[in-house]
Amino acid sequence: MDKIRIGIVGYGNIGRGVELAVARNQDMELKVVFTRRDPSTVKILTEGAAVKHMDEMLSMKDEIDVMMLCGGSATDLPVMGPEIVKNFNTIDSFDTHARIPEYFANVDKAAKEGGKVGIISVGWDPGMFSLNRLYAESILTEGSTYTFWGKGVSQGHSDAIRRVKGVKNGIQYTVPVEAAVEQVRSGSEPQLTTRDKHLRECYVVPEEGADLAEIEQTIKTMPNYFDDYDTTVTFITEEELKKNHSKMPHGGFVIRSGKTGVDGNNHIIEYSLKLDSNPEFTASVLACYARAAYRLAKAGESGAKTVFDIAPALLSVKTPEELRAELL
Repeated sequence: MDKIRIGIVGYGNIGRGVELAVARNQDMELKVVFTRRDPSTVKILTEGAAVKHMDEMLSMKDEIDVMMLCGGSATDLPVMGPEIVKNFNTIDSFDTHARIPEYFANVDKAAKEGGKVGIISVGWDPGMFSLNRLYAESILTEGSTYTFWGKGVSQGHSDAIRRVKGVKNGIQYTVPVEAAVEQVRSGSEPQLTTRDKHLRECYVVPEEGADLAEIEQTIKTMPNYFDDYDTTVTFITEEELKKNHSKMPHGGFVIRSGKTGVDGNNHIIEYSLKLDSNPEFTASVLACYARAAYRLAKAGESGAKTVFDIAPALLSVKTPEELRAELL
């Protein structure tokens, strides 16, 4: 079996997850990790794979089939995506929903210029949740779609907590409001506000002598992060944080309720995820879409793609005959 040669750009949480995911896919091999850091300081798990500085990327142009872009959506991917796809087939997990159309256009232009495939916004949301919203709305054409996230760690909100004066460390969990979930599952199609749908639970390690009341008030009233939610702030020790909050779980639900027929028969479609490790699961989604990018490129396609554009069979290591016999 010819193996798909994988490169990783960025060796943070997602990059490390991709390395682990590639090791679990029999038709893939990791060739190189690119980093902004001094390569001698980056220790990876895969024997035989190289670690190189980002500046050396073009030297590997003929040795990589798919490049996995594992930078952040805020500042890394908007630059990295269009630049790298000129020379490599790429996969990324760009997740700033409002900017996806703009990002797609930039990657599409660069990918077509270079004759490469760039699959963007791959993961679970955007990604798997996006697909399930599309499937459900296509089937139940009259109805309402709801997305709940959690219980899980929000990296952006956790970072916002840690920037508050007097906070030494902290983590934030997004938690669906169970009563709202049950309302949706009932098929009643409720009108729900932001506050109705999710709670925010904050666990904070304060600096010695910090004003706890001020920290709590600052967090609960923080615009764009916590002020629109019912938020709890619990103060804990560094030891408790490490013991009880060191993992990065996440998940959630996509629920579509709708009606069919003259009599208005009710139907509920629900897709849910419960993840021990958000980055490792996201990386596993990236890996199977790398297989699709490789196959599309071999077929002569180019340009940007999203999960909406990829046939499911392209994701699987199994042959079409095996899929029809085993899964259909």
